[in-house]
Order: sequence, then structure tokens, then C-alpha cells
Amino acid sequence: MQKIVPSMFKFFTAVLSRRIVLWVFVSVIAIETIIFFPSLRNRERELLTQLKSLSAAKIEVMMKTEPGHLSGEEFLARVRLLLLDDVIIGAALYRLDGSRVGAVGEPPELVFTESTAHLRDKIDRLANRYDVVCLGQGERKMNVLVVRHDTTTVRSALYAFFVRIVGLVIIISVVVTLGAMMALGPIVVSPILKLRRDLLAAGEAVSRDAPAPKFYAAKVQRSDELGEVIAAFQRMFGQINEAISHRKAAEHQLRDTLHQLEGYSQAMKKELDKGREIQKNFLPERLLEFPGWELSAHFKPARQVAGDYYDVFRLPGNRLGLVIADVCDKGVGAALFMALFRSLIRIFSGQFEVNGGSCPGHDLPMEITVEASDASNAAEADLEVLQAVIHTNRYVASNHGDLGMFATLFFGVLDIQTGRLAYINAGHDPLFLLHPQGGVQDQLDATGPAVGISANATFTVRHATIRTGETLFSYTDGIPEATSDTGEFFGRQRLTQYLEESTRSAADLVTTIADAVSAHTGEAEQFDDITILAVRRNG
Repeated sequence: MQKIVPSMFKFFTAVLSRRIVLWVFVSVIAIETIIFFPSLRNRERELLTQLKSLSAAKIEVMMKTEPGHLSGEEFLARVRLLLLDDVIIGAALYRLDGSRVGAVGEPPELVFTESTAHLRDKIDRLANRYDVVCLGQGERKMNVLVVRHDTTTVRSALYAFFVRIVGLVIIISVVVTLGAMMALGPIVVSPILKLRRDLLAAGEAVSRDAPAPKFYAAKVQRSDELGEVIAAFQRMFGQINEAISHRKAAEHQLRDTLHQLEGYSQAMKKELDKGREIQKNFLPERLLEFPGWELSAHFKPARQVAGDYYDVFRLPGNRLGLVIADVCDKGVGAALFMALFRSLIRIFSGQFEVNGGSCPGHDLPMEITVEASDASNAAEADLEVLQAVIHTNRYVASNHGDLGMFATLFFGVLDIQTGRLAYINAGHDPLFLLHPQGGVQDQLDATGPAVGISANATFTVRHATIRTGETLFSYTDGIPEATSDTGEFFGRQRLTQYLEESTRSAADLVTTIADAVSAHTGEAEQFDDITILAVRRNG
């Protein structure tokens, strides 16, 4: 007994044991309750049936012994005398047609009529009343007697039955619960608690990198589910020890690898920083300045190096070369091809001498086409410069086509005296010619495919004129494709809405668009370079 009491107390301190005991107790109570209520109702039915049988027997005897030719009132007086007591407290006499003859004592609530002759007995549990229909016999075959009973004795008997059943339920529940508790303690709960100590000891050994402790589980030989759990624990701890050994060996290798990676990372960072500085040198350090013209640009790479670029350079005869391009893909590869495209456009447009001679592009036959509507405006000098697009496309497609690298590109030749612009739009987003008061006045759409896709591609030259107060606005697809933290694009529609606003300078326009894009994106990561180039004619 001295060992059982501490064991029972220890059992109840375990959360699992309390839950098991509670569920067993609740389950037994629930089962007994499900059985109890039908039993209670059956018991009530039995008591009422007994009550009805006793009343029916009394009424049958009274009717059979009734003197002949009694009136209804005399019969009811006989009922009052012979039937009414503590149980039968009232009665009502009806004819078969439903008319009432009279009543004695407490009138029954159950009313008999010819149309309701099928009515069954009526019980009022709140008022302890029970009304019963009795058909007449002997001299009273043409009458129906409705008898009212006081069911207080029935309620008392039911209450006593209820108390007995509840007591029995509690006794059964306690006995079953105690039995389950005594069985589950040594079989389930106690081994689980010891296994928990083993788990804590194993965790402590692993955290301190200590030798394996002696486990209670090692002494247990069980063929049930708990035995499988203990065996799984032993396998797990062995696997953990083995994994720790592998981990230690891997850590040494990882440290060496990390030192190497740090060296590689620093070297890569230096190379990328150097590449970024080199790429910055490819962009104009300062935009050219001409009387009556204003140029402004904005450049923001998505990564350390970018595939977008813009360029502005002088051409003979008061002319200006304008370029904005977007090389496919991102990162180092796009940056390398950006440098190639930029260099080829400049070389083939006559910006440099090659091997001490003139640009090779000027020695090649003219392969450019001009729209019929613009033929009268086409200047041969402009067409020679714009042929740089043809030669660049052919070189890239022929020598690097297997890499799948190409660029959308706009190359325009601007006469700063007249504002006349000859251009090729090689698959680039449309440029916008803006009205002095704001709003898109004209749109410079693509006149050919992207550069570098096909060596035999053809490109068409078109013309436009930038008049006083007008602005040529160019951009790359990083503007409409800039995304917010919710994934919403900035969009071309939002861009044109900002272009509707009147601006006093190209710099104001570029700043407005750049700030709007920055406010839209917030802290969201961007996946495309952003480039803007604006040219405004002030006089």
C-alpha cells in the first residue's frame, strides 16, 4: 500500500495520465447517460400504464355494478363517491357524439369530441396531471368517461429511480476509471515518463557533445507499439551520433571551403565593382550642351552591372547622334554585349577611325530603306550614319547568334539647326514626342526588329521634327515593368498620365518620372534596368 499511494500520486501528476483518466471517465458517463434517458422514459411509461390499468379496473367494476337507468348526473355523483381519491382527482362524462354530460372534481384538459375520438391519453408533466379516456360499458356503452389523475406519486417514483441510476452510473464510472488508471500506469504512462527522461538525457548529451548515457529504454523488451517507439528512439540516437560524426568532418571541410569562397567573393566583388566603373565610363560623363537644346538622362541598373545604355555624340554638320538601347537578359552577360553594341554603333556611325582609316561602315554599300512618304526628307549623310544599325545587326547575328543575345535599340540623327530627326527604331519601346504644354503629340514606333536576331533583317528610316518647346522622351521597358511590393506594374498608361503634365525642362520631366517610379516600387526588388533620355528644344 505504501508503494501504491506514491505511484498513484505520481500517475496523477503526469498530464497524459490525467487526460487518459478524464477521457475514460467522460466516456463512461456519456455511455451511461445515453442508456439512462431511454430507461427513464420507459420507467415513466411503465408507471403510467400501471396507473391507467388500476383506474380502468376500478371504472370497469363500477360500471358493471351500476344500477340501471341512472341519469348522467347520478352517474357522476356515483363517480365522485366511488372513484375520486388522491390519485383520481377528476372526471368528465361525454356522449359518443362529443357532447359533454358533466364533470366532477378537477375537470380533465383532454376534451372528447366525435371528430377527435381517436385522441390518446394526455400527460402534463409540469402540473403532474394525466388524463385517460375510458369507453363506457354495460349501461354506459353510449358514454365516454375521461379521468384525470394526479401523477405526484409517479414523479416521486421516477425521482427515486433517477437517484438510483445516477448513483449506479457514478459507481460504475469510478470503478472503470480506477481500473483503467491502475492498468495504464505501469503499462503505458510509467514507461513513457521513463522514455521522456531518456530523451532529455539524449538531448543533453547531443548538446554537450558528450558520450551516450545509459538509457532505461535499452533494458526494455516489448513487442507492442510502445516497444516499437523505444526501438525507434534507439535507432534515432544511433543515427544522430553517426550524423554528428559526419557533421564534424563536414564542418572542417566547410570551414576550408568558406575561406576559399570568401576569397572568391571578395575577388568577384572587386571584379564587379571594376566592371561597374568600366560600364559607367561607357555612358556619357556629361551630356552635350547646345544652344537652344537641353538633354537630361537617368540610369538605374537592376544589378551591379546592366544591359541598358544611352549615348549622345556629335556628328559632322551640326548633327547629334542619340541612342537608347536595352540588351536582353541582365547582369554580366548583358553588360558585355551592351559594351559591344555601344562600340559597334559608334564605330559604324563614323565616330572612330579604324587602322588609321575612315569608319568601315562608310565604305559599305547603302542597304537601308526609307519610307516613300519620307523619301524627300532623307539626307544621304543621315542614312550613312544610320547604316550603323545594319552593320551592327549583321555583325552580332553572324558572329554571336548562337548565344541568343540581341538588343532593342533606337538610333536617331538630330539636326540641331532645324530640329529634323532621322531615326531607326529597332524593336524598342515607342518614343514620345511631347507637346510644349504636356501630352503626347506623336509616337515614334518600331521600324524594324531587334538588333542581333537575324543577319538579313531590314530596317526602315523614318523622320520627325522637334519644334520649339517640344520634348523627345525615350525610355527602356524597366519603366512600365517596374513592380510594387504587391506585384503591380507601373504600366505604360500611368507613364502617359505623367507625360500629360506640363514641365519647364527636360531635367524636370526626367526627375518627375524617376521619382514616380521610385515611389511606386518602394522597397520592392526590381528585375529590370531603368533608363530615361529626354531631349527638349527650347529655341
